[in-house]
Amino acid sequence: MIFFGIVLVLASGSLIGAGKVLANRYDNSVKRDTLIAEGARADVPQRNNTTRIVGPLNYLLLGSDLRPGDDTTQRTDTMIVAHVPATLDRVYLISIPRDLRVHIPEFPDTEFAGSYEKINGAYEHGGYGAGGVQLLSATIADLIGIRFDGAAIVDFQGFQDVVKELGGVEMCVEQRVVSAHLARLPNGELVNPREGGEPIVYEPGCREFNHWQALDYVRQRYSLPDGDYGRMRHQQQFLQALLRKARAEGLTSNPLQLDRLIRAVAGTLTVDTGGTSLETLMFGLRDIRPADIIGLDVPSEPVMVGGIAYIYPLEPATSMFEALVNDTLDDWVAANPTWVNTL
Repeated sequence: MIFFGIVLVLASGSLIGAGKVLANRYDNSVKRDTLIAEGARADVPQRNNTTRIVGPLNYLLLGSDLRPGDDTTQRTDTMIVAHVPATLDRVYLISIPRDLRVHIPEFPDTEFAGSYEKINGAYEHGGYGAGGVQLLSATIADLIGIRFDGAAIVDFQGFQDVVKELGGVEMCVEQRVVSAHLARLPNGELVNPREGGEPIVYEPGCREFNHWQALDYVRQRYSLPDGDYGRMRHQQQFLQALLRKARAEGLTSNPLQLDRLIRAVAGTLTVDTGGTSLETLMFGLRDIRPADIIGLDVPSEPVMVGGIAYIYPLEPATSMFEALVNDTLDDWVAANPTWVNTL
């Protein structure tokens, strides 16, 4: 999410010359790996020159719950397909439910034979890290029928570092949310609610969130009436809020401030841009603004199968996937407003 957000922030700037310098610094500082499976990668389109990209584009954006000093367990409960149409003037964020029941293909590198289960199991079956993203990319590519131009994964630390550098982000809470992850002891220390204290509560209204509040808020689902659907909506809202704050702080006109943000996020990202330089992405996506972000849910519903809670796709999901492949999401959105999120 943050990788794509930074690309959009950079793209919206007018200081293309300064952007080139910063893009080179960014390109040289982030960790790169092969995140897209061979059969899930899009063909690189022909480009007329180094500052032109050809849409439509599809990126796989993942959030990992990896914490500093703890690499024993990782999950990717945040899975977003970012679709940029051929016009390159907006972006659709399609959140994939973590409990969506799908077929996960075999993955010889970990001797995984394939199975039908929750989609977030793909990351584990792929061995976490790059292998996990590869298997997840293959799973989503098979599910939807698309191919990816790139991917990025960021962990908890990277999320918080960016919000710190921006001095917080403003988000609007729709309904009272009680944190299942953080509580405050009488001495002010933040702990897991199992250790006592008063759970952190987010009351309705718009306010500035600091780094730990923003992360905690977008992780919540248990106290939301619509559960994981609400969490996915909040994740999409966060990305838009991130871009709004970045523009408000002058990142599109202040190279020094932009440079600090780039250095803050670079160490916590792993990216695969398919060989496309950040400079090319910057110039090609320069017309996208925060208001041009459209958040979508996969049409689906919760179902209990054998005592296990799954998410099953509904009929409109088929037409959504077809629209994504055919780059006709504008028409699909107009015909299916129920699955469009208010950001």
